Amino acid sequence: MPDPTDTHDLESFAHVLAGELPGNWTSEYHRHAEYADQFPVSEDVWDMNLVSGAIAKYVLGHDAVLTRDDGARLYVTGRPGHPDEYLVGAMAPPGFDPKAFRGVREPDGIAVPDDPFRAADDIATDLLPRYDKAVAQVQHNAAHPRPLAPAPAPEPERVVMTWFGDGMLAAKPDSPQAVKALHDNGFVYDPREQAFVLAGDDTTLQAQAVRAAGAQLAAHGIGVILRHPPSRPALETTAPPPAQPAKPNTRAR
Repeated sequence: MPDPTDTHDLESFAHVLAGELPGNWTSEYHRHAEYADQFPVSEDVWDMNLVSGAIAKYVLGHDAVLTRDDGARLYVTGRPGHPDEYLVGAMAPPGFDPKAFRGVREPDGIAVPDDPFRAADDIATDLLPRYDKAVAQVQHNAAHPRPLAPAPAPEPERVVMTWFGDGMLAAKPDSPQAVKALHDNGFVYDPREQAFVLAGDDTTLQAQAVRAAGAQLAAHGIGVILRHPPSRPALETTAPPPAQPAKPNTRAR
């Protein structure tokens, strides 16, 4: 998890990067006082891989948005766990019907070095061509709407909440909406577990938090699955030695 007090200067990096990219770009830097503050800025990130994963799983602390004079936008933030790299992702163009994005591959973002000159070259030769092509496809779809064959219904998103022996509850969300619902209801990100955890010291409060999080998730069409692991040591303990092979009449995990 990045340290908000890190001297790694995203603001200066983004400013220099904007001047090195082809075309005319401006940079706007944002520092987030609260974890939830990162979502209004990042909600238009057009990515289903590296950048969206970092937004969903980490407290980023700050970011910058680069805007080209034709309205194209890039999202820039530090890469968690890689102090010498930044993440750069395209941002979806506003004002289009969601149908215009159907069938258009997201121009997934990239990791770039903390040298803005090398980063600008990587963006100009990799991300921007894919971004401009995707925007052109969206514009074409908007100008030439056509009936689409019914697509298979996507698998609904689920958040799995797992109880451990010490009463702690852990959840691993897959979207910014799920992350926000958990955070709003008392779940705290634990980098050791790479999950959001909810203490079980007060079972009544824990149950209330789970119900409230479930209701907020349901409002976004996200379901909740509660489960108990077969066996697992507490967070602070050392894992036991491997178990002996199971007998034929014992159900394996």
